[in-house]
Amino acid sequence: MSSSGLLDIRRSDDRFHDECGIFGILGHAEAGNIVYLGLHALQHRGQESAGIATSDGERLHLEVGMGQVGDIFDSERLARLPGGSGIGHVRYSTAGSSDIKNAQPMKARCHKGEIAVAHNGNLVNADRLRSNLECDGSIFTSTSDTEVVLHLIARSHQREIEDAIVDALSQVKGAYSLVFLSRDRMVGVRDPMGFRPLSLGMLDGAYVLTSETTALDLVGARFVRDVEAGEVVVIEGDEVRSYRPFPPAEPHACVFEYVYFARPDSLLWGRNVSRVRKRLGLELAREAPADADIVVPIPDSGVYAAMGYAAESGIPYDHGLVRSHYIGRTFIEPTQSIRHFGVRLKLNPVREVLEGKRVVLVDDSIVRGTTSRKLVTMVREAGAKEVHMRISCPPTIGPCYYGVDTPLRSELIAATHSVEEIRKHVRADSLAYLSLEGMMRAVGASEGFCTACYTNKYPIEFPREKVLQIGLFDKAR
Repeated sequence: MSSSGLLDIRRSDDRFHDECGIFGILGHAEAGNIVYLGLHALQHRGQESAGIATSDGERLHLEVGMGQVGDIFDSERLARLPGGSGIGHVRYSTAGSSDIKNAQPMKARCHKGEIAVAHNGNLVNADRLRSNLECDGSIFTSTSDTEVVLHLIARSHQREIEDAIVDALSQVKGAYSLVFLSRDRMVGVRDPMGFRPLSLGMLDGAYVLTSETTALDLVGARFVRDVEAGEVVVIEGDEVRSYRPFPPAEPHACVFEYVYFARPDSLLWGRNVSRVRKRLGLELAREAPADADIVVPIPDSGVYAAMGYAAESGIPYDHGLVRSHYIGRTFIEPTQSIRHFGVRLKLNPVREVLEGKRVVLVDDSIVRGTTSRKLVTMVREAGAKEVHMRISCPPTIGPCYYGVDTPLRSELIAATHSVEEIRKHVRADSLAYLSLEGMMRAVGASEGFCTACYTNKYPIEFPREKVLQIGLFDKAR
C-alpha cells in the first residue's frame, strides 16, 4: 500500500497478466467505431491503456489514453478518427513502464510515409537493438520495445512498406503478433514460432485482424482463418496477399492462453477455449480425485475447469464464491480493520453453499500463493469443513519472457517449494496440480506449444546481457 493509503488493484493481485490485445480493419466506412467495439471485446487482455489509429487515405489520425476503452473514448474522440481503415490496442505493460508515452498504437513518419503499429508480445533482444540504434543517432520517446520496430522500419532501405517491415522484423527475436497501418494498407504479422494469436475475419467486405475471435463476434464479422506462424498478411483495397519470408521454426504457441488469458468464447488455434478448459478440469479430476461434497470454482478463471472436474468426478458443482466486476484501478485501503481486504474486494464467500461441506476449490494457477492462502482461509471461515485445492495447470516455476507480465522466479512459490510445502502455506487439506501430460491431453496436442513457465525450457535463446539481467538460469530468482 502506498503512503496515500491507495491499494493498486491492478498490481496487487496474485495473477499473471496478459500482454496486450490488437484489432484492425480495412475497408469499412466506420472503421474507428468498429475498432472501438473490437477493443471492448479484447479488454481482458489489457486494462492499462488503449488507443486507436485510423487512416482517411491521406493521413493517419491517432488517439490514445490511460485506462479502459470505455473511459477513454467518447463520441468526441471517436469523431477525431475518420477514415475507412484503423487499428487499435489495449495494453498491460510487459516491456516499458505504465505511462501514456508507451500507449499504443504508436505512430511515426519517415521517408516511407506515416505508419502506426500495435504489438502483442515481447522482444527479447530489444535492449541491444535500442542501444545500437541510439549509438547511431536514433532518439526514442518511449521505453516500449515496440518503438524499436518503428525505428528499424524507418532505417530500412526497402521501398515498399511491407518489405521494410520484414526487413525490420528479421532483426528482432521474441514473440510478436503485430498489426501495421499505413495510408493505404494494413499488414498483420506473427512471429515464426507463433507465440501469440492473430486471426483474420471479414465484415461487410472489409478485412479484420484481431487477437481473438470474440472480437469478431462482437462486431458481427465472420472468422476466416488464423494467421499462421511466420506469416505476413498484406491487405490493400479488396486484396489480401500472404507470404512467409522468415526461416521456418518449430511452433510454440502459448499454452497459457488456453488456461487463463483468452476469453472462453474465443476460438483459438482451432479449439474453443471453454471446451479446452473443461477438459483441463476433466483430466484434473482423473489425476487428482477428492473425497468431497461440492466443487467450487474461483471465478472467473476457474469456472470451466471446475465444471469439467465436477462432471468427471460426479461431485455437485456450485458457486460458493461471488465475484465483484466493479473494481477500479485503485481503492482506499483500511489499516487492519478488515480481514482479507484485497481479496474481498473481488470475491465473497456464500456461507449457505459452503457451510459444513468438504469443498474442492478449483483455480487455473497459483503464482505467489498469497491469494490462494487468503481464499482458503475465507472458505474455512464461511464454514467449510475441508478445503481441497485443485489447479488446472502444472506448477508455475518460471517467468514468461514472451509477452506476459510475470513475477521474478523468486516470487513464484512453485519455483522454490514442493507441492506439500505449498499446501501447508495455503492451508489446504490437500493440493494437486494437473500434470504437463494431462494438460497436453486436454489441449489435444503433444507438441507445438510453449510450456516454458512449467518446464524452464525456453525456446528462444536470450542475449547474454538479458540472461544476466533477468537471472534466467539462476534458480534463486
